[in-house]
Amino acid sequence: MEIYTAIQTLLNRALQLNMMLKEDEIYSRNQIMALLHLVEFPFAAEERKHAAIPDLLEEIVAYASEKGIVDDLDIEKEILSSKIMNVLIQRPSEVNGTFYEKYHQDPLAATDYFYRLSQNSNYIQMKHIDKNITYKLESEYGELDITINLSKPEKDPKQIALEKEKKQAVSYPRCLLCVENEGYSGRIGHPARSNHRTIRLTLTDEPWHFQFSPYVYYNEHCIVLSEEHRDMKISKATFSRLLEFVEKFPHYFIGSNADLPIVGGSILNHDHYQGGHYEFAMENAAEEFRFTVNEFPEVQAHTLKWPMSVIRLRGEKREELTNAANIILEKWRQYSDEEVEISAYSDGTPHNTITPIARFKDGQLELDLVLRNNRINDEHPHGIFHPHLDVHHIKKENIGLIEVMGLAVLPARLKVELEEIEAYLLGGTEKVQEYHMVWANDLRARYDESIRKETVQDILRKELGVKFLRTLEDAGVFKRDLQGQSAFQRFCLSL
Repeated sequence: MEIYTAIQTLLNRALQLNMMLKEDEIYSRNQIMALLHLVEFPFAAEERKHAAIPDLLEEIVAYASEKGIVDDLDIEKEILSSKIMNVLIQRPSEVNGTFYEKYHQDPLAATDYFYRLSQNSNYIQMKHIDKNITYKLESEYGELDITINLSKPEKDPKQIALEKEKKQAVSYPRCLLCVENEGYSGRIGHPARSNHRTIRLTLTDEPWHFQFSPYVYYNEHCIVLSEEHRDMKISKATFSRLLEFVEKFPHYFIGSNADLPIVGGSILNHDHYQGGHYEFAMENAAEEFRFTVNEFPEVQAHTLKWPMSVIRLRGEKREELTNAANIILEKWRQYSDEEVEISAYSDGTPHNTITPIARFKDGQLELDLVLRNNRINDEHPHGIFHPHLDVHHIKKENIGLIEVMGLAVLPARLKVELEEIEAYLLGGTEKVQEYHMVWANDLRARYDESIRKETVQDILRKELGVKFLRTLEDAGVFKRDLQGQSAFQRFCLSL
């Protein structure tokens, strides 16, 4: 009876959350039974009070694994779980219909509805995301967000071997962001997406799609992606789309990763943006040097007090901000300044680009343009304006859009490694990873008698945040010293 109780409770939860109508209950039950190879259902099946959807899914999938319906692999379990939830949520056309019915009343109500649906359908797996370690660090630039990402479970060796074997076997969908992921059941090497839905958008007269990230790093972390599978590109059209989006959804920010390796995000082969309902430290950064983009005196332009090099444009007209931003982009693409190691090209290879972020604030449009350069040299083979070697033990991945704005997304390995360092600082014999030893010994020397059981975690969290701040300073093209800021002002005055 346990499996029947779990199924009935899941159906009841879907009804309570308005994911389906009462008229759909029998149909949905039969569909779930078919997935589990069940041919009958007892009328006496009862509800299990207080059971949440993720827990019910785990129980049902565990039953399927025990009965041999699915293999004991995470991906096989995820595929079945996703298929079960797909039974309980509306088709894409109906989800879009409900979204836009609410949107015409209030854009906030529309995104609230879609975010709740994405969580209730277990597409956003909050049970995993809640495991993430998150805290804030006060800095001279405002409160930085620190996250150790534990929400992506590690793959077992059997699954890794299968992924390697089947890597080139299937090329559909072409990437993790393609629109063909909507409703795709998944396979070895590609996540389950049966319960995935997107909202159709039009931006600059092109078809785009709006969805939420399954691994939210901040509130309502969304992805806006081109319907066409094409490479990332920062252009005048990019600025226009970002500004158009925040006109449609003024409670959201939206930004784009840069379009070059090293300074770009993890996916450069599909044009997409990231946004959400969240306020990052960079949004409240103090304005410093004021200047004018000559052709657009109505557009306010400032540099920001931020570890990376940011120009903020503010105005009321989308077209003016778009054109002013494009002037800055075109100038920056060609800009070199040997005094501060900025070179626009090496043997014809471009190095300069921009990470843009748009928002609607205090009745005006804002567009932040973060200047980026991906050049390497012998001293910094990973990138001159990239986290340098002495911080690689914490983070050596790209500084993408999310980090640019002041949120550290740090690897899961740090949870255990920081616990080892805590024990080491307290005088224990636990082994510390060799790449952390210089840092651990430096902390022991600097904090000395301040290190106690009740203080060691706070000390480590603070110093971890300091390391993240260093990664941002490394990525800044115009450094925060007198020479760097003078060079930054020269660039601004050349516009």
